[in-house]
Amino acid sequence: MDPYTPRTRPGGRKKNLGLSAKEYTKITGTIASVRRNRMPDGIEEDHPRTHSQREGNSRNHNESSFIAETSFVRAPLNTRVVSSTNVPNAKGKAKQESLDRVPLEVQQAIILEDLLYVLMGIEGTYIIFHPDYSAEDDDPLQGIRFVVSPSLDSSLRDLVERILPLGTYYTAIFAFVEHRSHLDYGLVNHALCAAIRDMLKDYQTLLSQLEHAFNTSPQFSLQKLWFYVHPTVHTLSLIYQLVLELATADDPSGELSDSSSSGSDAEEDARNEALGLGGAKLKAVLSEINKNDMGVAGGSGIAVKGGEVLTIIYERMQNMSGDPTARTVYGTLLKAAGKPYVEMLRVWVSSGRLIDPYEELLVKESKFINRGILEMDYTDEYWERRYTLRDGSTSSASSKRHQAGVPPPRAIGGRLPGGACIPPLVEGWKHKILLAGKYLNVIRECGIEVNQQDQLEDEALSMDDERFYKFIEDAYSHANRTLLQLLLKDQQLIPRLLSLKRYFFLSQSFFLTHFLDLSSNELRKASRSASIVKLQSLLDLVLNTDAHGEDTLYREDVKVTLADSVLYEFLLKVVSVSGVIGGEEVEGEGGSVQEEPKKEKGKDDKKSMLAIDALALDYTVKFPLSLVISRKTILRYQLLFRFLLHLKHVEQSLSSMWIEQKTSPWRNAVPNHPEFEQWRLRVCLLRARMLSFVQQILAFATFEVLEPNWRALEAKLDKVTTVDQLLRDHVDFLDTCLKECMLTSSKLLKAYSKLIGTCSVFALYTASFTKSANQAIVASETADGDQEMAKRWQFLAKFETNFNHWFQVHLSCVQFYASSENVSLLPLVVRLNSVKAAS
Repeated sequence: MDPYTPRTRPGGRKKNLGLSAKEYTKITGTIASVRRNRMPDGIEEDHPRTHSQREGNSRNHNESSFIAETSFVRAPLNTRVVSSTNVPNAKGKAKQESLDRVPLEVQQAIILEDLLYVLMGIEGTYIIFHPDYSAEDDDPLQGIRFVVSPSLDSSLRDLVERILPLGTYYTAIFAFVEHRSHLDYGLVNHALCAAIRDMLKDYQTLLSQLEHAFNTSPQFSLQKLWFYVHPTVHTLSLIYQLVLELATADDPSGELSDSSSSGSDAEEDARNEALGLGGAKLKAVLSEINKNDMGVAGGSGIAVKGGEVLTIIYERMQNMSGDPTARTVYGTLLKAAGKPYVEMLRVWVSSGRLIDPYEELLVKESKFINRGILEMDYTDEYWERRYTLRDGSTSSASSKRHQAGVPPPRAIGGRLPGGACIPPLVEGWKHKILLAGKYLNVIRECGIEVNQQDQLEDEALSMDDERFYKFIEDAYSHANRTLLQLLLKDQQLIPRLLSLKRYFFLSQSFFLTHFLDLSSNELRKASRSASIVKLQSLLDLVLNTDAHGEDTLYREDVKVTLADSVLYEFLLKVVSVSGVIGGEEVEGEGGSVQEEPKKEKGKDDKKSMLAIDALALDYTVKFPLSLVISRKTILRYQLLFRFLLHLKHVEQSLSSMWIEQKTSPWRNAVPNHPEFEQWRLRVCLLRARMLSFVQQILAFATFEVLEPNWRALEAKLDKVTTVDQLLRDHVDFLDTCLKECMLTSSKLLKAYSKLIGTCSVFALYTASFTKSANQAIVASETADGDQEMAKRWQFLAKFETNFNHWFQVHLSCVQFYASSENVSLLPLVVRLNSVKAAS
């Protein structure tokens, strides 16, 4: 059997075919006409052309591929080949004649020649585009479907239909490579397209060899063609399935929308996201815009790129791990596509520089957050939100604040889009990758050059190479050691924390009593009327005169400030409400305090709060110590300071009342007025009980909470090995102190605030009680006697009832929490029971 067409063989073929001269001429002319129709310019030749004409047409064709080719600018990686959308269409150029009367050998020869065109995505004479195919309407990424002439012999048609999918696969893959080579699709897509293009070159080389065999070997047949392309069908089908999934993963109407917005809008959106700005109205508007832009299917509007591409390839490789060919093909593509991703990770963890022009990496940078924000904002913006993971996860519990910047999952598959999708191979390393770069960034911001030697710089690494993860571990360890040494030794972190303890905890506040005495007149004013400048000058005077030795360290960093809200009102709002207060998320009951809310205050509220109740200390530190002593931690110190200061103030007030009650109206006996004697005794007893309660709370907070926890923190700081552990230990120390001081439970806070408020108000009536005592003594000497004693008893009974009720409620709450949640409150139970027994 000789499959060759008559035109490819010299004379004498006629005898072998067994055709008449007329039939031979007809077939030769038909095939020659079909070949002429394969000319790139797509113009049918009705008469012979000269050699110069053929050369001219060839030159015109070569030149036409470079004319107005805008895709070269957008996709410079594309090869200089004719696009699949511009291939000549032979349909209609030559009339398709029936093959019913054509011998089987000639059918095979004709269909072989058609197949060689179809395998390159070009329509043949007897193998044509599917009738439903439209170059304008159909998606090129789906590939072109071909159909065989029904007049072809059924035995040949069966083989041809097995081979035809190659044409569909090739056209789809070729269109994908051409489309995804655009700059907007990122480096990972570029590397993937380059790897697929190399595979297509092997396929094209195979077709060239098959065409050569078709033209030269008499033994070449359709069965041999199927034998040679059979392995390629499976390989191209694997690539086709991959590119089809990558193409269909893009959300409708949302492709590349993240890069199509105007520069000014993108900058403003990025700034708002980075700084956490935007109220409910803005979020509602943005949500509506996104909904309209993304279509009914919903989605993120971000093209499939970066980590998402690697994730799709890896998942396909895992799902088809039982197929050796699939594992080889997808493994090759994963390694090639992951090279730019691995290189970006290497630069980030070894130098702290984030080079990610197409937002493909798992780490995201908010460029609008800089070191200056640390000195004016109440949150540690630089550390928390300058560099974050695109998927919104944190090493601790995730917060809604981070989740707000995470794009929504894909409508199809539920996968996070673009760089927010972290490849499974690096999922377990993402926090170390983030922290390694952040540590090095802090060092670079301090003006210290990072000179880590990259020993694997010249070696090609991939995400499935163990050396790559060892490199990440080494980079993380190096960055961690360097920053830890910078904080502890160069920046003197431990002395800074000691100074915070001395200034904010009353047991070490050497200056506080002197300062309160000097500023007593100013602190008795309403908070809005008090002068912060005057208070600051008095504080400086006290620190300059009374401080000696270590107490003089960092005294210029201590500042006076007045809070905007009453301490217990603020704490009750924080621990009772789960959500966002004043723009910063706070945790529910028992959780940690994040930021003081910006309270909407009326004039009456601010007027009713005295300066002593609003007094607080502030502490200023510079970068990089502000990463550890951040505004969040300073707020915790302030809450503890205000709690202790209020206790100290109530203790001083009750002590002053005790001194007042040592004067003559309280000491002299009044034998003719026994009811007054009993009343006077009850007032002194109530004052003594209140003073004992306040002193027990103050002693418990100072000596059984703050001191032991501080010693535990010192022990941890001596053994600290990572910066993250250092930050966590410091915050845990403050949160533990707040919890054990009963400032994180709404029930304890409510009972305690009512009880301490009763004591505070009672101390304010010192002069009133003395006046009543004098009036009672004078009235007892008159003939009518004391007529106001009932009112005095009624007034005192209100304080006794209030104190007794809230003392019992508070004691019950403390006993309950000590037996269930907070064992550290057990010593306080003993102390409070002693107060109860004394009464």
